[in-house]
Amino acid sequence: MNNLILVRHGQSLWNKERRFTGFVDIELTEEGKSEAKHAGRLIKELNIEFDAYFTSQLKRAINSLNIILGILNKPNVKINKAWELNERHYGGLTGLNKDDTIKKYGNKQVQIWRRSFNTRPPPMDKQHPCRDKINSNILSESLKDTVKRVIPYYEKKIKPLISSKRNVLIVFHGNSCRALLMEILNISKKKIVGFEIPTGNPLLIKFGDNLKVQNYKYLDAKRTKKILFNV
Repeated sequence: MNNLILVRHGQSLWNKERRFTGFVDIELTEEGKSEAKHAGRLIKELNIEFDAYFTSQLKRAINSLNIILGILNKPNVKINKAWELNERHYGGLTGLNKDDTIKKYGNKQVQIWRRSFNTRPPPMDKQHPCRDKINSNILSESLKDTVKRVIPYYEKKIKPLISSKRNVLIVFHGNSCRALLMEILNISKKKIVGFEIPTGNPLLIKFGDNLKVQNYKYLDAKRTKKILFNV
C-alpha cells in the first residue's frame, strides 16, 4: 500500500488578517510556522520514506514544506515547485478583508465567489494595488479553472509515482487541495462547496491496487473538521 500526504500550508499573514490572498506571495505567521512544525512531527511518527516532494511556487507553501523537511531530517531532497499547484487567483478580491467584503456585497455573494465551482470573482484590473505583486496573465479564477491546471499536473507528474508504489508529500493551498481531492475522492461539484481544508493538518491517503483509495484521515484528530464525511 502506498501513501500520499497532502498538507495545506501553515497560517499566513493574510490568513490571520482574513484577507483574500490567491497569487500574492505572503509569508507565514509564527503560528503558521508552528503549524508546519507540528505537521512535520505528525508525519515523522508515520515512519514513511518519501520518494517525491511537491509544492507550489508561493513561499507560504514552500516554507511550510521546508519546515516539515527539517523535522523529517531531509534537508537536501529535490523539491518539485509548480505554479499549477498555486492557490486560486481571487481576482479583484485579492487583498480585501473578507469581513469588509461581506458587508459590502453580502454573505451570499461572497460565498459564491469563494466556494462555488463555476463562478469567478471580478477580474483584477491594471489599477489593482496587488497587480504588480503577481507575475501572471491570469486575472481571476473559479475553482473549475483551478481544477483545469491542478489535475493535468497531477496526472502527468504525481499519479505515475503513486501508480508505481511511491510515497508522495504535497504541500500547497486550500483551493488547489480542494481541486485535487475532487479528483482523488470523487467529490461532486455540489458537495465541494462546503469542503474546507484546515491549515497545517496533514491528510494521509492510502492507495491499494489500481489507485483505489483504501482509507484517508487527518493526522491531527483534534483539528479535524467535518469535511471528509459523506463525500
